[in-house]
Amino acid sequence: MAYAQPSPALPSPSHPMAKTGYGKRSVGDEDPHADPDFAHLSPRDAEIAVFIDHLEDGHAMSQKAIAEAHPRYGQQAVRTSTGRLVHAGHLRWIREHLTIEGNSMRWVTRTYWSRMPRPVEWWANFARERDGRDVTEHYQSGLARIEENGPADEAHEEPAQEAEPAEPVDAEPAAPEPGTAYQTLAELRSADARMPLSDADCHSLESLVTEWLSRGATPHDVTKALTDGLPSSVTNPGGFARKRLENKMPPMKPKRAKVRQKAAGRRARVDRVIMICGMCEADERTVELVNGLCRECLALCEAEGPMPVYSFVPDTFLPAPRDGGLPGADEVVDVTARVEELRRAAGVGRWK
Repeated sequence: MAYAQPSPALPSPSHPMAKTGYGKRSVGDEDPHADPDFAHLSPRDAEIAVFIDHLEDGHAMSQKAIAEAHPRYGQQAVRTSTGRLVHAGHLRWIREHLTIEGNSMRWVTRTYWSRMPRPVEWWANFARERDGRDVTEHYQSGLARIEENGPADEAHEEPAQEAEPAEPVDAEPAAPEPGTAYQTLAELRSADARMPLSDADCHSLESLVTEWLSRGATPHDVTKALTDGLPSSVTNPGGFARKRLENKMPPMKPKRAKVRQKAAGRRARVDRVIMICGMCEADERTVELVNGLCRECLALCEAEGPMPVYSFVPDTFLPAPRDGGLPGADEVVDVTARVEELRRAAGVGRWK
């Protein structure tokens, strides 16, 4: 994709994905191969805009994720620039309340990106169209906390605190704790000093131990299999452990069939939509939003300089072909330049 304003920093293929249900979402009605023009933005805002435009749907959009990948700007600069992109009409954060089959409810916060700037009215209509939408095929567990409220009562006004999301927008998932399989391998050296497995060995053998555990074995069974009857010295603990894990793999135990309803098949519908500030997440019920920002965040962004706002220009105010059928009548003429050209041709100077 070509860009009118190339950026020295673009997201790498390893840019993290957001937690399921979060991250970048394109508005869906733009040509993916169009050449965007961010000339109306400041150089820094335009650079951040190009970076975001290169992200695939689902990629993390938190200030932390973008700042970690961008060599020029830190979190505060990225935060302010994304706020300015909200004000310019490129970004919106919309909070949606879902009612899911089984009478569970949850709030999710969606991040929507538009390559071209959109007016406030367009975004308001976009949000209204989300209300009532069936999102069953997009439902995944873990989007946000579930509100177990029993049978849904459409006339019941939920307490304000329930509208608070369990996590901030595009919250980065915490680093996972070491799994049972890895921990079992790492603790082998404590069970027998002849089996000191390295971190690489533990990661390499983790899948084999996981298979043992799935077949009904316990961590103690794994440790016993790897330490019983050891020779006086073990020159290659990693290779020795792999051979034993493969040769002594317990038989597969038949599992009882379980009838479970898959989360992806549960009906989910958006029954409420709330616009929120693109920087502090305050929602429109508690603060006034101006072009997607609350007054306080707007002031922070304005402190860095003028901010463009997209405004719709009716076709009647755009240059149009001239009538008359004369040669060149379908061209837009720069009158001032044309007059200067005629004066030079006639040898007439400027009017004083």
